[in-house]
Amino acid sequence: MQGRQPATAPGMPYGSPQQVPGTYQGAGNYGFQAQPMGVPGGFVVPPVQNQPTMDRAFWMPIPPSIPNCPPGLEYLTQIDQVLIHQQLELLEIVTGLEVNNRYELKNALGQRVYFAAEDTDCLTRNCCGPSRPFTIRITDNLGREVITLQRPLRCSMCCCPCCLQELEVQAPPGQTIGYVVQNWHVCLPKFTIQDEKRMDILKITGPCVVCRCCEDVNFEVKSVDETCTVGKISKQWTGIVQEMFTDTDNFGISFPMDLDVKMKAVMIGACFLIDYMFFEHNN
Repeated sequence: MQGRQPATAPGMPYGSPQQVPGTYQGAGNYGFQAQPMGVPGGFVVPPVQNQPTMDRAFWMPIPPSIPNCPPGLEYLTQIDQVLIHQQLELLEIVTGLEVNNRYELKNALGQRVYFAAEDTDCLTRNCCGPSRPFTIRITDNLGREVITLQRPLRCSMCCCPCCLQELEVQAPPGQTIGYVVQNWHVCLPKFTIQDEKRMDILKITGPCVVCRCCEDVNFEVKSVDETCTVGKISKQWTGIVQEMFTDTDNFGISFPMDLDVKMKAVMIGACFLIDYMFFEHNN
């Protein structure tokens, strides 16, 4: 078994370069298990560097800058999976009051890629509940805000197709790179991922019943014509106690390695919108 790789010299990129854009290679097999050795496609796993934070979390090594890539999204060029872990809020459990959600975003090796925090006032959180408008700020390991997610207040009733849910994704903050738009359907949760020009890029389709016991809930990410599955957003089962008595959720996102980093960021935004719409219940 190969030992730890030595630290990469300055200016050298971590891992292998992006695959040549084209067809989605291996689009039919996107699990969420870490594969530190023997990852398909010759992907070289970057060395684990000692970058512990105050909470003993280890960050993914900082990648080099890439031309025409929004600052802070370079991390997404090296991964095809993101694991999102919502942090448990003791104050919310004890008092029953809704507090701002916080999340860790990790790669398949368990290294933290980003940290996300909701920025919503107390009155809005507790009066509007899961339907509330929100701003989520996503920061990198330098504390820079690299992605901003903004959800306006919209009707949460599925029988009202004139005012469906929408999420705007900005990277860097203030510069829109895409949207997540809910599509009306009589029984299925459906969404469209759009670029900054409102052009449809991908489709998301969820199951008819999003509440399941002892198993994951999967939302398939498909091509625009919905003939090819290219990724998945999976709400992972966390156990009966956590599911029943908290609204803390874990998600896994998979996407093609050669997908545009902007669309990878929009898929992350889609995961947060799905969480608030279907799993951010009040207990």
